[in-house]
Amino acid sequence: MTVLPDLMTALIAPLSRGALLPGASVLIDYPQIDPVWFTIPTPFEGFSIPIRWYSLAYIGGIVLGWWYILRLVAQPGSPLARRHADDLVTWVTLGIIIGGRLAYVIFYDGGEFFGPQGSLANVFRVWEGGMSFHGGAAGVAIAIIAYGLSQKLDWLRMADYVACVVPIGLFLGRCANFINGELWGRPTDVPWAMIFPSDPMGVPRHPSQLYEAALEGLVLFAILAYMFWRTRARLMPGMLTGAFLLGYGLFRFAVEFVRTPDAQLGTLDWGLTMGQTLCLPMIAGGLYLIATAPGRHARRDIAAA
Repeated sequence: MTVLPDLMTALIAPLSRGALLPGASVLIDYPQIDPVWFTIPTPFEGFSIPIRWYSLAYIGGIVLGWWYILRLVAQPGSPLARRHADDLVTWVTLGIIIGGRLAYVIFYDGGEFFGPQGSLANVFRVWEGGMSFHGGAAGVAIAIIAYGLSQKLDWLRMADYVACVVPIGLFLGRCANFINGELWGRPTDVPWAMIFPSDPMGVPRHPSQLYEAALEGLVLFAILAYMFWRTRARLMPGMLTGAFLLGYGLFRFAVEFVRTPDAQLGTLDWGLTMGQTLCLPMIAGGLYLIATAPGRHARRDIAAA
């Protein structure tokens, strides 16, 4: 049972060497970026509208994702027409927000909402953060299936196209996490360690948000783009979705070794974090979809003949 954690620890070792020494020096200063980009004044005294980088990351991810998926569906053999892509953006956006927020409440911080000092109204304060990617992914999956069935479209091939777009939002979201100074890494003495101003311990830590932005965002986007544009993967239902699930699951599982566990959860009884635990079904599902995609492609060709 310890083979997988041991393997991932070995892979991540170059990032996590030297777990905080007393004389550790910080060679890179944390850039002091205000989480609020600007504030819109209103006629009402004492009331203004803050525009946060975190919110802009979501908006930017949706807009850029919309633009990119229109490029994808314009290619021959697409399961979607442009009007479907436009409608799907709305469905997916709702899936991200509802699924991401509900999963955060259920898996990560239920006490804030249902505990003695909590308030159920906090569930709706999405602009303050507190979103789960795994829940957002589940919400997107439900939205794709529901929309596909309602329009009598191949929802698995639709998911392949959406999977190619998701890393854009992941990249922007992790950059926003970094600007907010949240979800930081474990203490370390690596040369690129940073002290985050909101860290009560005030020690050098891994900028794990940037690791995730690079791996889950840039690297995963490049892998899926290559598969879509340079191979026949987009013609094999489930191949790109499987590649996304596998890639994200492995990258997130690895980075969790240098990311500080959620304070309210810590490391779970079986030695993994909640993030790692939720990645395991993603990895398994990704492997299954990749392994079975060629068979689905062959059956699709036979049915079309």
